[in-house]
Amino acid sequence: MRSDSSIILQTSTRMLVPLLLLFSIFLLLRGHNEPGGGFIAGLVASSAFALHLFAFDASSTKKLLKVETQLLMSVGLILALLSGMVGVIFRGQSFLTSQWLNIYVPGIGDLALSTPLVFDIGVYLVVIGVVSTILLSLDKVGE
Repeated sequence: MRSDSSIILQTSTRMLVPLLLLFSIFLLLRGHNEPGGGFIAGLVASSAFALHLFAFDASSTKKLLKVETQLLMSVGLILALLSGMVGVIFRGQSFLTSQWLNIYVPGIGDLALSTPLVFDIGVYLVVIGVVSTILLSLDKVGE
C-alpha cells in the first residue's frame, strides 16, 4: 500500500473498481449492435486498473489483473485474428466477414454468437493489456 495515498481514495477505489469493470462488460456486450464495443470497454476497464494503481501500488494492481499484461495482448490479438478467419476457413468468404451461430439454451432461449463479438473481446483484451502495460511501466519509472 502506498503511504501517500488517502484512505478516502482507497475506500472509494474498492467500491468503484467492480462497478467500472461491470460497466466495461456492459459496453463490450452492447457494442456490436449499438455504441460501445471492445475499444471503449477496454479503456473503461483500464481506467479501473489505473484508479487501483493510484490508490494502492503496482504489485497489488498486478494481483488484481491476475494475468500478465503481455498475455492479455497476445490472447486478444489471437482472438481478433481467429474471428476474421472463421469466414475464410468454413465458408470461403472474405477475411473479417461476420458469421453468426444461433444456439438454443434451455431457460434462456435463443443465443446468437457472432464473430464480431469475438473480435470485440479480442480488442478489449488488447486495449487492457496495452494501457495496463503503459501504466505499470510509468509507475516503475516514477519509483
